[in-house]
Amino acid sequence: MIRSFAAVALSALTLAATPALSQSPEVVAQAVQLRDRALADNAGYEIVSDLTTRFGPRLAGSPSEQASAAWGAELFRELGFANVEIESFPLAYWERGTASAEILAPFPQPLVVVALGGSPATPRGGVEGEVVVFETFQQLLDAPEGSLTGKIAMVLQDTVQAQDGRGYGATSPIRGRGPIEAGKRGAVAFVLRSLGTHDHRFAHAGATTVGEGQVPAFAMSPPDADQVRRIVARSDQPIRLRLTSTSGYGRESKSQNVIGEVVGTNPDEVIVIGGHLDSWDLGTGAIDDGAGVAITAAALALIADMPVKPRRTIRVVWWGAEEVSQPPPAQGLAGARFYAERRRDAMPNHVAISESDFGAGPIYSLALPAGAGSTDFQKAAMAVLAPLGIIWDGAPATGGGPDTGPTVAMGVPAFRLNQDGTDYFDWHHTADDVLDRIDPEAMDQNVAAWAAFLWLLANSDVDFRALRPAQ
Repeated sequence: MIRSFAAVALSALTLAATPALSQSPEVVAQAVQLRDRALADNAGYEIVSDLTTRFGPRLAGSPSEQASAAWGAELFRELGFANVEIESFPLAYWERGTASAEILAPFPQPLVVVALGGSPATPRGGVEGEVVVFETFQQLLDAPEGSLTGKIAMVLQDTVQAQDGRGYGATSPIRGRGPIEAGKRGAVAFVLRSLGTHDHRFAHAGATTVGEGQVPAFAMSPPDADQVRRIVARSDQPIRLRLTSTSGYGRESKSQNVIGEVVGTNPDEVIVIGGHLDSWDLGTGAIDDGAGVAITAAALALIADMPVKPRRTIRVVWWGAEEVSQPPPAQGLAGARFYAERRRDAMPNHVAISESDFGAGPIYSLALPAGAGSTDFQKAAMAVLAPLGIIWDGAPATGGGPDTGPTVAMGVPAFRLNQDGTDYFDWHHTADDVLDRIDPEAMDQNVAAWAAFLWLLANSDVDFRALRPAQ
């Protein structure tokens, strides 16, 4: 549980009148009102609770993901959003099937594994082979081609816990590139220690790169990875392993983005926010990313309920198919790519973009595009956000979250409301990604920060493109 933010929220009313701020005192006061309303309202938690209860896991292209999108569009209409739309796109549907792992020698026993997203199936009856254990991914990359012929590559590198998730960023290439790199060296399968920071005996799913040379790939629970380490230390015999999986791309399907807006008095300037509606299929996708879609929708609902319109339009997007990679050339972020390509000609009208996709931990810092530090807009934002326990992040925001990537690549500036993700990877992509992992008070703080910040941005004339330092 985080500290009570409402107790200190009123201090911003004094800051709101600071004459040095470019935002009018009226706009700042309205942002404070939005912030304080959010702290007294559990709308975000109610949305994620409803979503995960009604639809459970929402694997990209599944009937559950499609049904949740239809529900989301109806919810947008109920919340008073305009221009509600479901935009669909084709998708190759990857199905998990079943997976198993068993040590045959020297100490026979089962291991807990899951297939990586996008992984092909093993041959009927599975694959068997001697295990070559690598403590780090670099050791695998240093192995010469042909050195793993007929063997199973296993990487046991740990993921380090960090507030900003950089430990996961350091190890995610193991999952992304590992199966293809192992295949280049002749391996018949690939296993990695789950990219989680927990110590429970369940495995951590996630997508791998789909492409030529890819071998069947599995994530193993952290305790089982430690068990393999102990076996290696206690025996001079090689480990022999049997792996089975029935995963693969079985049929053509579709996914979709769900879109709604609060239209501003200057509708040609658009701020884009959102999260991704799909999830992995082991838990119910509560923190990844049910929380994010709920936070952004609840924040925009507060703005839709204001007695006056914002100057700029604010658009919420629940992106589809963020998680599972697609066969080349598409790869990941299918919904985000579709959104950006469909609006390529409208990118000059996009003022800024950001996504909530890091669970429901409290927001601890604000990052703006390069050049926006020490501006009057930044000072106004921090005057309103500081009472929520949010500090200024001096490092420029280079992206607004995974689904913002294709839009940012087209020149749209990104901002970040950085969440505390210290324990995020304890649950992310696992069977433990369920509603019980969300702290409602922390979620209210997220909604408060988003609603207040968006009101300031939507009612400003700040141009992040113009503030960018000269190259």
